[in-house]
Amino acid sequence: MHDDRNLVEARLKRVLDERIRPAVYPESVPLDVAVWHAPGEPVPVAEGLAAEPEPIEVGARWGAPWGTSWFRVTGTVPEAWAGRTVEALLDLGFDENMPGFQCEGLVYRPDGTPVKGLNPRNQWARIGAPVEGGEEVRLHIEAASNPVILDYHPFLPTRLGDKETAGSEPQYRLTRMDLAVLDENVWQLVIDLEVLGELMAELPVESARRWDVLRAVERALDAIDLQDVNGTAARAREQLAGVLSVPAVPSAHRISAVGHAHIDSAWLWPLRETVRKVARTTSNMTALIEDEPDFVFAMSQAQQWAWVKEHRPEVWARVKKAVADGRFVPAGGMWVESDTNMPGSEAMARQFVHGKRFFLDEFGIENDEAWLPDTFGFAAGLPQIIKAAGSKWLLTQKISWSQTNKFPHHTFQWEGIDGTRIFTHFPPVDTYNCSMKGSEIAHAARNFKDKGRARHSLAPTGWGDGGGGTTREMIAKSARLRDLEGSATVVWETPDAFFRKAEAEYPDAPVWVGELYLELHRATLTSQARTKQGNRRSEHLLREAELWAATAAVRAGFAYPYEELDGIWKTVLLHQFHDILPGSSIAWVHREARATYERLAGELNAIIDSAQRALAGEGTAELVFNSAPHAREGVPAGGARLPATEGRTSLAPRPDGGFVLDNGLLRVEIDARGLIVSAYDIEGDRETVAPGAAAGLLQLHPDFPNMWDAWDVDAFYRHTVTDLTDVDELAPGADGASVRVTRTFGDSRVTQHLSLAPGDKRLLLDTEVDWHETEKFLKLAFPLDVHAERYASETQFGHFHRPTHTNTSWEAAKFEACNHRFVHVEEPGWGAAVVNDSTYGHDVTRTVRTDGDQGTTTTVRVSLLRAPRFPDPETDQGVHRFRHALVPGAGIADAVREGWRINLPERRITGGGEVSPLVTVDRDAVVITAVKLADDGSGDVVVRLHEAHGGRTRATLTADFEVADVSATDLLERPLPEPPSREGARVVLRLRPFELVTLRLRRS
Repeated sequence: MHDDRNLVEARLKRVLDERIRPAVYPESVPLDVAVWHAPGEPVPVAEGLAAEPEPIEVGARWGAPWGTSWFRVTGTVPEAWAGRTVEALLDLGFDENMPGFQCEGLVYRPDGTPVKGLNPRNQWARIGAPVEGGEEVRLHIEAASNPVILDYHPFLPTRLGDKETAGSEPQYRLTRMDLAVLDENVWQLVIDLEVLGELMAELPVESARRWDVLRAVERALDAIDLQDVNGTAARAREQLAGVLSVPAVPSAHRISAVGHAHIDSAWLWPLRETVRKVARTTSNMTALIEDEPDFVFAMSQAQQWAWVKEHRPEVWARVKKAVADGRFVPAGGMWVESDTNMPGSEAMARQFVHGKRFFLDEFGIENDEAWLPDTFGFAAGLPQIIKAAGSKWLLTQKISWSQTNKFPHHTFQWEGIDGTRIFTHFPPVDTYNCSMKGSEIAHAARNFKDKGRARHSLAPTGWGDGGGGTTREMIAKSARLRDLEGSATVVWETPDAFFRKAEAEYPDAPVWVGELYLELHRATLTSQARTKQGNRRSEHLLREAELWAATAAVRAGFAYPYEELDGIWKTVLLHQFHDILPGSSIAWVHREARATYERLAGELNAIIDSAQRALAGEGTAELVFNSAPHAREGVPAGGARLPATEGRTSLAPRPDGGFVLDNGLLRVEIDARGLIVSAYDIEGDRETVAPGAAAGLLQLHPDFPNMWDAWDVDAFYRHTVTDLTDVDELAPGADGASVRVTRTFGDSRVTQHLSLAPGDKRLLLDTEVDWHETEKFLKLAFPLDVHAERYASETQFGHFHRPTHTNTSWEAAKFEACNHRFVHVEEPGWGAAVVNDSTYGHDVTRTVRTDGDQGTTTTVRVSLLRAPRFPDPETDQGVHRFRHALVPGAGIADAVREGWRINLPERRITGGGEVSPLVTVDRDAVVITAVKLADDGSGDVVVRLHEAHGGRTRATLTADFEVADVSATDLLERPLPEPPSREGARVVLRLRPFELVTLRLRRS
């Protein structure tokens, strides 16, 4: 037989495009349209409905950037359409290729009842099925003219990302406003042909099944009268019924489809627009649930649920009913789908605390899964946090975006730094916007790495980011794929149902140990430095506020600010969303974030000040309050007393220019260029800086990645580097224990203060940069005379090691990585740490010196600033201040201690006497990360701690108040089965490396 495959396939495409799809709506009449443009920010629904609109014609332009327009459409259903299905076709000017990235609308009835969302792939609203004829139609559309930021030529700089710079040029052209008859038979024929055409394209050419489908399609096309598609559609469908009814083979891959609409809580739109995106999507999905009995939709991010409850109560009522019916599923148990690399220990824990508690309080539902499909890599401390929150599964697919290495599993056990394992699934469909295309389903089956041992995978199905979620077309396709030869089988299921099946069939799933590093989007560790600083400082201010408020509540009857702290935590958690904290949102988002962090700092400092004054009492003694988890200068952790500072620092000229700082512990030489050429550990008799090198060196690289400007830094950036060694000013500091260095480069200026305090074995570097570069990357380098094949990087509730070498492609790909407060390198007997107060990105490399001693130089570089132009063309322009410290002779314990210390500076208040800590622990290896009152308002004291050095330890925690009972709890402060060992107010702990423990102490 001749091979006419290409001929039939080309025929199918043209007939579908030009004849069958246009026949889905065979008759239409125009609607009358009027519009009212809201003058500023979005208005309440009642105001939009009541506004008096003016007529507008189809074809007219509308919608200034970030504007809101209220359209009113009216018309009458023709009497001749009686008994037929009628829909309103409402095209605001959509581009079907951009679901979620342009204008959107929410349709209301005149009484304010939401109908459904309007999106590029979802432009209809049902009027009646069937209609009687003669019905009066009146609908209102709240339409958002969000500008297209990520256009067909992506990553071009644009001023559209902030309403203050976006201008007023109309963005869209009204395209269609009609009443139309829906021919459901033709619509079903379109789905039949799409499913079979897409299946056919994925089958082997030599397979009989492909040819069976081809011939059935050919017969169907022959059966269609192209001049009367509506009259012959049923006849064509009959020709396809046979091939659509052939069941899948028993070994077919099995896909659990979960309705999904991944909505970034902010990205190329501001937070306020996400509130409306969520309302549109949930309206769509609750309407679809009513129409489709098998459909199940899952939505994560408790914050987004809370927005619906607060801002759209009429939508919330429908959501609650769908949840009660088991069809609309709370997923993930987190406040937002946060970044997981940069949030600190407590913040990462609180993502689950606030997320899970919201779903429990509202619905009585507890999530067993963490749901993070789009997060940019996963920190090695996360498995323990997931388990401590009472969950046991994780879903993501983002690792499929890695540029260099293909991850070897789709279903596996992920092991964190403490040994906790979490059953994890990466959907092999490689998208969180599955649309049920045959190519997607076939890719999932082919791509699945665990064939032969497992056969289940999950497909998050629906358009995200305001694209409206799952569509009726996707559901219709899935119905045909439920049991179809040549395809994986598809069934709608909840995430819980999928994970239970997947875990049961794969009890011996392979294990992956350590971080899940995304080999992409590495620059998100540095972009938008002010946002990152706001996050870090908010986290530590929250620690202080809880610690001192709890201490004052127990000691002095202080009114613990439960509601205020709860609200601040939720705001900080929201801003850890994976496009806000990583710095990949538009200018508007980061402008608002800066203002928010400033406001939160004021609120938290007020709480801290009030609590400390309540504790200090009346008096004139100067007390030092120590919020860090380790004693310093004689002040205990969590206490306050008079400081005990000893020693002095000398500052002397250096013979060859520059200065020498010496405090008896360190001797630091700063040369005439203002660079650190020696940091001598006097007690250890050891030089820190590598021979011939200089530390505190600022280095500038070009930074123009191939794509994803704010997200990416590509490895070739290292090919070109400029060492900033020219000095404008080098002078002693006024305190006699520091040196000031000023440099200019390009259009920027930097001032560094290098200081060595009495009694400190750390050199502080305070760096102020007035940054006005474009597409540049600024690093701060510390070349250390240390032979280290690996280094330690702090993460949540501990640290983990990365290699300094690049033996494999996996190691080479980690050329930019995340740390929290410290990076530590060591060889047996001696090490050094670089600690920071607000930076995350860094790189560590090693070289062997070819002259002199031929030793190894391990260089730690801190990433300070970038200057990408997309999506915010003014990223990081302006003044920035950073604080780092070089700690020579540091072991891991010193790195932990100094990392906390630089982030929690002492506070001085006059008062009557010292304040003893509420709780103490007798091992430095055990770090208390939180002291607070229980969230339920009982007055119980909650203490969270972990082993921080990476070894086993026995420690005793002692409470300095009357304790009636002690229980170990999960993160939600619910008791665990095994009570801790206790003697009165003393709790004896035996901790494994990096083990996390939460204790609840009931006061007598």
